[in-house]
Amino acid sequence: MRDTKESRLLLVLLIAIAFALITVDIRGGRNSPVDGARQAAAAAFGPIENGMSTAVDPVGNAVSAVRDSGDRHDRLAVMEKENAALKAKLGSDDRTRSRLNQLDKMLKVAGQGQYGIKGAQVIAIGAAQGFSWTITIDAGADDGIKRDMTVLNGDGLVGRVTTVGPDTATVLLANDPDFTVGTRMEEGDELGFASGQGDRPLRVELLNGKAEVKKGDRLVTFGSQADKPFVPGVPVGVVSRVDPSGGGLTRTLYVTPYVGFSKLDIVGVVVAGPKKDPRDEVLPAKPKPVPTPTVTVTVTPSADGSAPDDTDTDGQQQ
Repeated sequence: MRDTKESRLLLVLLIAIAFALITVDIRGGRNSPVDGARQAAAAAFGPIENGMSTAVDPVGNAVSAVRDSGDRHDRLAVMEKENAALKAKLGSDDRTRSRLNQLDKMLKVAGQGQYGIKGAQVIAIGAAQGFSWTITIDAGADDGIKRDMTVLNGDGLVGRVTTVGPDTATVLLANDPDFTVGTRMEEGDELGFASGQGDRPLRVELLNGKAEVKKGDRLVTFGSQADKPFVPGVPVGVVSRVDPSGGGLTRTLYVTPYVGFSKLDIVGVVVAGPKKDPRDEVLPAKPKPVPTPTVTVTVTPSADGSAPDDTDTDGQQQ
């Protein structure tokens, strides 16, 4: 509409009419003469308003949710960061406890065998699928480590030192196919040689082909001249299988090692051998045998003094 004198006069007239209708409606209350018109307008425009409300409310809710989600996201991020820090702390504490337990076991073994040891941590491991099973430790020549020293942990024989640097050393593990160590059977003098077979049990060739050996027997290191490369008495493993004696000069055993070669962490290098052979002193205590339950059956005589009839499981007389 163009802004003219007539249009302005019409606008003033419409406003005056609107005020007049409002005044009449207010004064009329429930009997207002415009009540019918108002109801008609409500009936006509109510569904449209509801539809608009339905359409707009989800959008409003979504906008509100997005606006609030910023605060929630920040709070969530803080909580996740705190949880991560807590988990890291707990993990660190668990690892510390594990290492302390390993160190405690290793010191116990060293004390029982009277071995002078230098503690070290595994910092690298050779590929099990490669040419050799080896580990690298964080101790070397500067720590008194030399080639052909025995390496052990709290469980038993780990291997021997093969290469030494100023600060690190390489250890050939006892399960490596190129590894061989002299062994002695517990509570006896049956000697043999154990060789690594990777992730399979150690293979032991006893020098006595007629030796009496059974599953569960235990072996320790026999020791080498001047304690190099092996000191005596270090636990090697438990016999898991014995090949039948074929009348040969040797007898073959398969031994499950005490050491888990895939989870090494804290080890000790024997820098000073024992003054005397500890024999079997370093072996862990034998597990106590589980008693076999005994079942006692009591037969109650019948009333006439005769023995009861034997019946099978179906209750029929035999």
